[in-house]
Amino acid sequence: MERRKFGNTDMEFSVLGFGGAEIGYNESQTQDEVDLLLNTALDSGLNVIDTAAAYKTSEELIGRAVGHRRNDYYLLTKCGALDAFTRSDWSSDGIVNTIETSLKNLKTDHIDIVQLHSCDSEELRRGDAIEGLERAREKGYTRFIGYSGDRDDARTAIELGAFDSLQTSVSVADQTPIDGNIPLAVGKGLGIIAKRPIANAVWRHASKPADSYHHEYWERIQKLKFAFLDLPIEESVGVALRFTLSIPGVTTAIVGTTKPDRWQQNAQYLKQGSLDKETFEAIRARWDEIADESWLGQV
Repeated sequence: MERRKFGNTDMEFSVLGFGGAEIGYNESQTQDEVDLLLNTALDSGLNVIDTAAAYKTSEELIGRAVGHRRNDYYLLTKCGALDAFTRSDWSSDGIVNTIETSLKNLKTDHIDIVQLHSCDSEELRRGDAIEGLERAREKGYTRFIGYSGDRDDARTAIELGAFDSLQTSVSVADQTPIDGNIPLAVGKGLGIIAKRPIANAVWRHASKPADSYHHEYWERIQKLKFAFLDLPIEESVGVALRFTLSIPGVTTAIVGTTKPDRWQQNAQYLKQGSLDKETFEAIRARWDEIADESWLGQV
């Protein structure tokens, strides 16, 4: 598995990371399944695990599964948003307390990057949340601090100059950051993490999905009608993932799954390396032709 230097840090990330949202929200997920999923993925080259305090049971599942292998991976989590996004605490004390709980759940004494979880521009400028992250870093709870979010809020975070990393939505169906927040962040030395890098593979649905979480991307894809979407689903997902990892500045793509063998399947798509220039530019040109100003980054 290819690894890339992450921003101005001393870390090298596997280009394919693991996102912990799906296991946390899946009420039928068993610990045995997570144990198998993460340990086999680590054995296959994974070295980036991303989760959040807001993702229900995700941190606990990850801690029990691979806490004993802490030296084998870089660990990322998020704070501020809590209890499945039903509430938030952006106070300095609240941030520190949440991180202390995350450390216990994840069975570790430090996290590599703690990120503010979609904190808005007003809260960012108020500064309490950033102060909480800096206090946590001083205590040794985290090595680096980051921001996870999109649109103008992400731009505010970048411009404040307080963060080491940006995690943002970018994919074939979410290309606005490619000419906006991503190069701005790269210019300031931030490492870039792509979330939702395959746009939830919404084209696998012949009709509009029941889950509203997928609606925006599904509707965009119906209009974009990229040529590669005519390929078998496995190949089209591979093209989409390779597109995201071909974007200048992107270090790693965080993909979630509940299935024990899915990470390895996704990793196979990346053996071909970056997408060829012709295909990449065709996808970019189609976006420029079809996308309108309302197609902003999805939070």
